[in-house]
Amino acid sequence: MKRTRIKICGITNSRDAEFAVACEVDALGFNLYKKSPRCIDAIAANSIIEQLPPFVISVGLFVNHPADEVRHAISESSFDLLQFHGDETDDYCMSFGKPFIKAIRLKVPSELEMQVSAFPHARGVLLDAYVEGEYGGTGESIDWADIPDTNIPVVLAGGLNVINVGLAIEQVAPFAVDVSSGVESEKGVKDHKKIARFVQAVRKADSEASNDK
Repeated sequence: MKRTRIKICGITNSRDAEFAVACEVDALGFNLYKKSPRCIDAIAANSIIEQLPPFVISVGLFVNHPADEVRHAISESSFDLLQFHGDETDDYCMSFGKPFIKAIRLKVPSELEMQVSAFPHARGVLLDAYVEGEYGGTGESIDWADIPDTNIPVVLAGGLNVINVGLAIEQVAPFAVDVSSGVESEKGVKDHKKIARFVQAVRKADSEASNDK
């Protein structure tokens, strides 16, 4: 059975991280973008990361940070993967010597392949809704039916929640799903019941996809 990976983004405290891990999510995202209400500094993030069990991936999220700030954050934390969510180039992203994924704010679905081709060194791409002047965490969703196939692993984000994630998986069959606002009680604070229900919805969608084959 295909197993869709799950990333909970915008983790700000150990309680939320521990609950997400107990629900068997695959990755936790830590947002270092200072304009985000979910922002956490690298030292605080690392204190949470140090408590994670093996095989739970920690992801550091950056948005148009100066390179020296990224290097400093990396020196203070042990992120397994970097996520660049701004207007960064492939050369910039790969310059830090860590595996990375690149967020693509999808304005026109037909341009996906062209945008993906600009990041040949990315381990995957995260597809998020395009909102003018915003870099993720908006709760806006993509028209999943219009997303073309691509050869690179796709992490689907943008407006996902327990109600719609099953349909998103059915239509896109992504490598992973990424959720933040869809499992919150308020910005920066996760709702544990929503996390549990979201994970259950993903596993149900995986099971149904397997049964349809």
